[in-house]
Amino acid sequence: MAQSLELLLIQFLMPDNDARRQAEEQIRRLARDPQVVPALVHHLRTAKTPNVRQLAAVLLRKKITSHWPKLPPHAKASLKQALIDSITLDNSHLVRRASANVVSIIAKYAVPAGEWQELLPFLFQCSQSPQEEHREVALILFSSLTETIGTTFQSHLNDLQPILLKCLQDETSSRVRIAALKAVGSFIEYVNEGGDIVKMFRDFVPSILNVSRQCLANGDDDVASIAFEIFDELIESPAPLLGDSVRSIVQFSLEVCSNQDMEINIRQQAIQIISWLVKFKASFLKKNKLIVPILQVMCPLLTETANEDEDSDLAADRSAAEVIDTMAINLPRHVFGPVLEFASVNFRHVNPKYREAAVTSLGVVSEGCSEHFKDKLEECLKVVLEALKDQEQMVRGAASFALGQFAEHLQPEILSHYESVLPCILNALEDPSDEVKEKSYYALAAFCEDMGEDILPYLEPLICRLVISLQSSPRNLQETCMSAIGSVAAAAEQAFIPYAEKVLEMMKGFMVLTKDEDLCARARATEVVGIVAMAVGRTRMEAILPPFIEAAISGFGLDYSELREYTHGFFSNVAEILDDSFSQYLPHVVPLAFSSCNLDDGSAVDIDDADGVDNGFSGVSSDDDDDDEPRVRNISVRTGVLDEKAAATQAIGFFALHAKSAYAPYLEESLKILIKHSGYFHEDVRLQAIISLKRNIFPSPL
Repeated sequence: MAQSLELLLIQFLMPDNDARRQAEEQIRRLARDPQVVPALVHHLRTAKTPNVRQLAAVLLRKKITSHWPKLPPHAKASLKQALIDSITLDNSHLVRRASANVVSIIAKYAVPAGEWQELLPFLFQCSQSPQEEHREVALILFSSLTETIGTTFQSHLNDLQPILLKCLQDETSSRVRIAALKAVGSFIEYVNEGGDIVKMFRDFVPSILNVSRQCLANGDDDVASIAFEIFDELIESPAPLLGDSVRSIVQFSLEVCSNQDMEINIRQQAIQIISWLVKFKASFLKKNKLIVPILQVMCPLLTETANEDEDSDLAADRSAAEVIDTMAINLPRHVFGPVLEFASVNFRHVNPKYREAAVTSLGVVSEGCSEHFKDKLEECLKVVLEALKDQEQMVRGAASFALGQFAEHLQPEILSHYESVLPCILNALEDPSDEVKEKSYYALAAFCEDMGEDILPYLEPLICRLVISLQSSPRNLQETCMSAIGSVAAAAEQAFIPYAEKVLEMMKGFMVLTKDEDLCARARATEVVGIVAMAVGRTRMEAILPPFIEAAISGFGLDYSELREYTHGFFSNVAEILDDSFSQYLPHVVPLAFSSCNLDDGSAVDIDDADGVDNGFSGVSSDDDDDDEPRVRNISVRTGVLDEKAAATQAIGFFALHAKSAYAPYLEESLKILIKHSGYFHEDVRLQAIISLKRNIFPSPL
């Protein structure tokens, strides 16, 4: 087999795709025979080219799990020695790493069985070798072995600490420093709640910071990136691994995120560390007076402008705004004063980016610092309303956003200022910038929703302006405009009757759109009809509702979760105004609600294939017989489906409440769904299920 396998390995590395495919198929067939192991070992040690040796190691890693139990003792011993020789003697970095990966897999089975007692002493010896290659590969193995025999290392951590510290400070090799950083990070999950091990990790932090500063000065951002990943793990660990080093980590992170000469990716990581510290170590930041220093960096970051070739999601100004928002939520009393000072100093700055940042900062903290705004609302509102008239579009857009945030989070105090706010919003709706208009519609929607009868003097100009905009604006503005119309209708209630017919007729046109790019507008229109129906009441709506209900039902034939979500809300409103007359629609709408409630929410795991191969060997890694265990990295969920589930769960409660006895045929299935959703992992779905169950329609489950 050895000779034929050598030819296949060489053929697999040829540039000809057909030759590669043929070789891969034959290698796959040969790899089912346990004799492939000694053959691959032979080529790992004797092949002339590094690529062939590396490929031999890769194949060993893929197949050793299934073949190891079948190997006789002498073959196992020969394999282990060959791997040790490859790690220490091979002159190729890639071959050494590939061999180390095989060691990690074998150790999973051999070490617990007492079949490789010499492995750890060898690694300790290697990690202190004068040869850079030996130190590096030993550290790489320490990292990878934590995934397979991590608990074995717990009793050796005290011996490992001085080695890792020394390697972190290795002045001759950046590769050793990087490997040491990764090794430190891999041991974090094995730290207990306290004791000497916690102190050991605290001792690592100064060295990690020193290494990172040195490497950043040399332009080696990758090392600092690894350091931030470790800080991330340290912050999230349940063990108190940071101690007083939090101050040093904050200082370092602020240095990095404020340095505009660095790449945005590394700055983004630094900003994220600050964000995690705010979430998990807020009391420490407060105790050590670190809040103001953080804000003194984060607020000016709001003035930055992303380059055209940069991902806007990584922009420093956006990330800084998220950190300030998190700080306001977690530390409102300590955040409001410095942010207000920043806004007051800069809202008339000669540079428009500073004026924009001043107004943005107030909008960002309005949710978390809502209680502290009460005494300063007039002062803050003055800043925002002045900015709404700024000559620069960016400043007016930021002011519209801030005004919307005020309207959303500073209720009811903000409503007492309607006489100064509403005229300014009306003027902003005439802005030449579509971006400013869109944010102004958002501000109007948030402001008007709870105004009640105070909106009446403004009703005529508002509706006229919104109807004209709806007829002449591009689609994205039409969507936000419809949200504003809904809020005005909800506030005006019966006073909206003179405008209802015109608005409903316009909504009818939107509710028959079927193109993908129009479905968001259709969803908004469906929502508006339900709101208008609630505002003007059953007497005005009952006779004209059937075509709207028919259009809403037909929307379920379109694959758009947001449309289904808004349609369930529409049906909830219709059920409320029609009361028992809604029973005629139950056979049509209840199955739709059940269907949404039973949707797969798309929960998924992101698998990190630890067997990824270097240098184009990925074809081999698709082996059907692969027995290696994948690692779960994170969970993802389709949030649109969660919103749809929540709306459908709410609708079930409204249907039962208002249709009364006519709902009896659906009661059993409804109870099953609601009881199931009352323990759902997402709070929005869980809340709607519990509210529906608590209604007097469903007393028995509680």
